[in-house]
Amino acid sequence: MRIRAFQLADYKSVTELLEVALSEECCEETMGAFARQLSWDSELILVAEREGAIVGAMIGTIDQNKGYLYRVAVHPDNRRQGVGRALVAAMNQRFRQRNVFKILIAGDKHNELLLPFYQSFGELLIDFVKLSKPLAIMAV
Repeated sequence: MRIRAFQLADYKSVTELLEVALSEECCEETMGAFARQLSWDSELILVAEREGAIVGAMIGTIDQNKGYLYRVAVHPDNRRQGVGRALVAAMNQRFRQRNVFKILIAGDKHNELLLPFYQSFGELLIDFVKLSKPLAIMAV
């Protein structure tokens, strides 16, 4: 498995992954954040690739020297195989490269379902924080 930065050629594969991996409501909300993050900094959108296919994606963002893990999506056929963990580790590395050491989980109802997953990282992730407004409309 290879973790790398999103490329425009990945757009169709990533949107199809989001549709399969997320609920309809979550996917709709995530698409707005995905588009917004692409316009800000596409280096904080990561994809997990296995045998030439995109099997996972993660959207992160940085706001006021804080790194936010906004959404992780893994294809149902590839869950519980370390894809999500690899994406989180790679995003944390991206944050550190940019001198961002306060890492937060964007607290929305969709990420609340993943709280046990995020808690499994121990002290690696600091806080689960409710955003004052959705990432899709946050200003840089």
